[in-house]
Amino acid sequence: MRPAGRLGALLALLAATGMAGPATALAQTAAAPAATAPPARFDPASVPDPARVLDLLNRSAAAQMTQLKETPLYIPQRGFRGPSANWIAATFLIGLGRLARVSDETGARAYLRSVAEHYNFGMLGAWSPRNMLDADNVAIGEVYQELYAHSGEPGEIAPLRARLDYSLPHLQLEPAPDKLVWWWCDALFMAPPVFARMAAQTHDHSYLQAMDVQWWRTYDRLWSKEHGLFFRDERFRTRKTKTGKPILWGRGNGWVVAGLARLLDTMPDNYPTRQRYVGVFQTMMASIARLQREDGLWTTNLLDPTDPPGPESSGSAFYTYAMAWGINHGLLDRKVYLPRLTRAWAGLVALIQPDGLLGYAQRAGDQPAPSRPEDHALYGTGGLLLAGIEVMNLGKPVTALPLAEPKVDPPGQVRVAIALRPQPENGTPEQTDAWRRSMAERRAMLDLGYDPAAQAAPVAASSPRADGVTMPKISLPLTPPPAAEQRPRASVKFAPYRFDDILWENDRTAHRIYGPALEREEPPSTSGIDAWGKNVVWPFMERQLRTGKQHDYHGEGIDFYNVNTFRGAGGLGIWADNKLWVSRNWAKYRIRKDGPEVADFEVDYAPWPIGVDRRVWETRRFTLPLGTNFTRMVSTIGSDRAEPLLVAIGISKRATSQEPGSFLADRAKGRFSFWTPEDPDKGAMGIGLMVDPGMIAEIRQDADNYLVMLRVTPGKPFVYYMGAAWSKGLDFHDRAAWERYVLNEKADFAPPR
Repeated sequence: MRPAGRLGALLALLAATGMAGPATALAQTAAAPAATAPPARFDPASVPDPARVLDLLNRSAAAQMTQLKETPLYIPQRGFRGPSANWIAATFLIGLGRLARVSDETGARAYLRSVAEHYNFGMLGAWSPRNMLDADNVAIGEVYQELYAHSGEPGEIAPLRARLDYSLPHLQLEPAPDKLVWWWCDALFMAPPVFARMAAQTHDHSYLQAMDVQWWRTYDRLWSKEHGLFFRDERFRTRKTKTGKPILWGRGNGWVVAGLARLLDTMPDNYPTRQRYVGVFQTMMASIARLQREDGLWTTNLLDPTDPPGPESSGSAFYTYAMAWGINHGLLDRKVYLPRLTRAWAGLVALIQPDGLLGYAQRAGDQPAPSRPEDHALYGTGGLLLAGIEVMNLGKPVTALPLAEPKVDPPGQVRVAIALRPQPENGTPEQTDAWRRSMAERRAMLDLGYDPAAQAAPVAASSPRADGVTMPKISLPLTPPPAAEQRPRASVKFAPYRFDDILWENDRTAHRIYGPALEREEPPSTSGIDAWGKNVVWPFMERQLRTGKQHDYHGEGIDFYNVNTFRGAGGLGIWADNKLWVSRNWAKYRIRKDGPEVADFEVDYAPWPIGVDRRVWETRRFTLPLGTNFTRMVSTIGSDRAEPLLVAIGISKRATSQEPGSFLADRAKGRFSFWTPEDPDKGAMGIGLMVDPGMIAEIRQDADNYLVMLRVTPGKPFVYYMGAAWSKGLDFHDRAAWERYVLNEKADFAPPR
């Protein structure tokens, strides 16, 4: 495309996606060039030929891009409100991105990049907090994610990630507000797939967690159990059609099933609530199948085909997409749904008009309304592209989910402000000199300019605290609990929303261990113990987790201690054959007392092997009262053999840094402490162990842990203590103070009777 043509297309896209009404109307009704081929027709009883489907998709996409190029930019008299990238264009561009994966005959990939760079990979909504959270403004994010998947350039999703980060605490606010963030069903297409894909691309599950909370809150408000479908929003729970039937909007439910398909494309197959999403998808598709017309399509008012009458293409396109997707991924019975799908595809294609664009696309709105043959919409074309790509795959074997991200493209020329270009042919001396100067300046940019990708990010420190401690850089400050709850309290919580973590804390320290859901999500996770820093006396861990950014400092504490598969802060294993044998995550739990004076719970660890001829299992009780940094452990390890065990209690060597920390061992007292290297921003963590000196067999280390070996009889309970402190907490600010505390703290090693 020539520069002028590209600019024309971009300006047209702005008009097509602008917030002003006339701009949207132009996008839906502007004339497009006459088709160069006769309208396609497909046999409603046969699986479509993929080559014919691809040809139709390429022609429709090309017609849509041509229509955009020829649409003039509309600037209202009250003043131009700036470039727009809303859901109308986003839906087309999402479909165009999927088409570009299988065919770039139309130049779709370059078109997407031109659009994204024109918007500077940005989103609408910056003018108010409410609009920052608007799902419609997030929909364009998948376009940027698709480009990032090919480029690997983090800057291309940086604005999107910042927007999603802003949303995280609001999506999962506790207690749940009366009003929803995603209060209308269309939102379930616009935002959830973007959050799920961000989790996949960044390996940060906080995006998935926040999305999951809000999705089910929306479901609880808008789901019609009677009909197996969604109301558009809560207003429509009581509204009726002219004939007295419930109003269940065709495109609204199309948004939901298409959004579910895109969400499940990237959601991990072992995510705790995944099967609930699958169940909703299957229930909806069964309801939708029963409402299909003889021509294969659906009306805009699903339960009342007379108000208004006639087909509607955008909702029908989403249903066709979801039905084909469900068959292709084994979620819908092929024998049941394939005949319906081939009818739907044939009926949908029949609505493509001579200009090459899909007609009968209901205009933007919030409820059923009539449509005409000449009604085109970018979201209609987007739905057609999504549907056609899945129809093309009907002849292939069932594909397992989730789908892998597209491969990153081979690196090209480094991009700077001055582009690399060849020397002009037959140029005048002045032109050649200008080219040389330009290329020399480009070279200087590369040779002399600072490249942040090759440097560590600078650290921004906050102001010192009253006691002289400088706290870490803060982000997304936590909302403090009510004043009546701002007092010392011990607490233990089960967190199924965070992969079955168990969290326990008191007025001085905080810990967690990992459960079965994380073991499925991130194998091989194990039974190491995590240690968090805190600088408040009340519980903060759950609120910290619900920010979606648990490793950041939000004003009350921080989790920067990396357990990995090591022992962390006092996890144990069995030492045999010069190797440490450890269990997986806890298998069962029992909370005995959730504060306020003590946090007390038990967990069971399922049997694990010791070499090839022995198995062990464990029950452990954790007790953390107020006023101490130490949790008392009572461990009972069973075995299928009676010989004594060598139990190794460990402290990770490199939980916060690859640099060595300071380990102190006093075998005579049974006291052991470790002080991590000091991080310039986050500080240091102190870890401590207290064990019965009479049980110690030896002190040693492996590659990852300092280990205290105890002689233990199977079936006989024994006691040890583990504890932690943060240098920026309220009690211990340096290694010497922590070591004194560990050496002098009292312990009771008598197991309970």
